[in-house]
Amino acid sequence: MTRVWLVERDVDSRNLVTTTYATPDGERTFSRQAALESLARRGGPTAAVDVDEDRLEAVGDAETAARYAAEAERVAASHDPDDSL
Repeated sequence: MTRVWLVERDVDSRNLVTTTYATPDGERTFSRQAALESLARRGGPTAAVDVDEDRLEAVGDAETAARYAAEAERVAASHDPDDSL
């Protein structure tokens, strides 16, 4: 299992939330979608999740990887993995 940290959250016009988690180096990500209402009932996404290596995807460009790495570092420094964000 690999720990990944919340780096991005998007809500579309249908109130579907896509959360993106990244490895601390920003090079690999894990994304999942949930209805906004469902997330609200659960208290929101957590700061980090542990996922199997085979569920991680490579980040396509260096700029995005650097941005994800910076955000993963910020979230990890200020939150426990189980904190709701």
